[in-house]
Amino acid sequence: MTRKATCWLALCLLLCSGVCAADDQEFSFGVIANVLKGRGDDPALREAIEMTDADSLAFVVANGVKAGNEPCTDAVYKRRKALLEESKNGLIVSLTASDWAECRNAGGKSSAVIKLNFLRDLFFADEFSAGATKIPLVRQSTIAKFRDFSENARWEVGDIMFATLNLPRNNNHYVIDAGRNSEFEDRLVANRDWIHRIFSYATRRRLDGIVLFSDGNPLAPPVSKAVRRDGYMETRKLIQSLSEKFAGRVLLIHGQAAGQSAQGPGSIRWQGNLGELSVTSGWIKLTVGQSGSEVFTVDAAPRRSPVTLSSETR
Repeated sequence: MTRKATCWLALCLLLCSGVCAADDQEFSFGVIANVLKGRGDDPALREAIEMTDADSLAFVVANGVKAGNEPCTDAVYKRRKALLEESKNGLIVSLTASDWAECRNAGGKSSAVIKLNFLRDLFFADEFSAGATKIPLVRQSTIAKFRDFSENARWEVGDIMFATLNLPRNNNHYVIDAGRNSEFEDRLVANRDWIHRIFSYATRRRLDGIVLFSDGNPLAPPVSKAVRRDGYMETRKLIQSLSEKFAGRVLLIHGQAAGQSAQGPGSIRWQGNLGELSVTSGWIKLTVGQSGSEVFTVDAAPRRSPVTLSSETR
């Protein structure tokens, strides 16, 4: 089968998935986060992928491809890409701080920008997800002004818009040193445009909900007074403002550790129609009902991989 034929088949499968989900009023998706704890943790990631493969899922999002204490080498990234491609489900990568923002060269200097560009070329070179089921994605890089930001992607299933945002947990990779924040500033502009487009498109389509995937939690204010500048401030205000005007539900799923909520582990912390959920280890399954007040529910059933779910009060 030619690549063009394969692409058309993938598109048809996704459209069918969306229609079926809308008719059945329910579908599920998975999120894998922080299963990589150190060198040689490929088996942990492979196990998480195999467990998601065994479930009936519309797609899977992998939050991160590398542990913080692993080297930022091309070999590590290429090995992880090959592993993610083994997924039977369509698998979308959402970048974390350990993937690029925390990388340093042999001299101890930041190599974040170099590694981010490498990851963009390796993981986000085309308009499809990883895995056997190639889910068509709309990347921000299709917009001429933001052609470098291929890691930001969106897709639809049923009446829900899903999208990734490159927001690393290290205060959004805000660099304290004066004059060295061009990467942060450029990405801030790109993310602002991307968020506007997501909400605008979902509003025009009258979708029931929006799900955003990120590494850091932009909805939480800084807990430390030592932080000179809140790297999430603009993003937080924008998401909150647009969510207030959006008719449906908005859910942020992130990989940043959080305190226990009043609802207990595994619950989504809601403020109005805006909710957030922390996935800090293992994988979880969420079900989209698309009717009634509980649009998103978390499947907190025990699994072999440890899962820590929590929410935090903003």
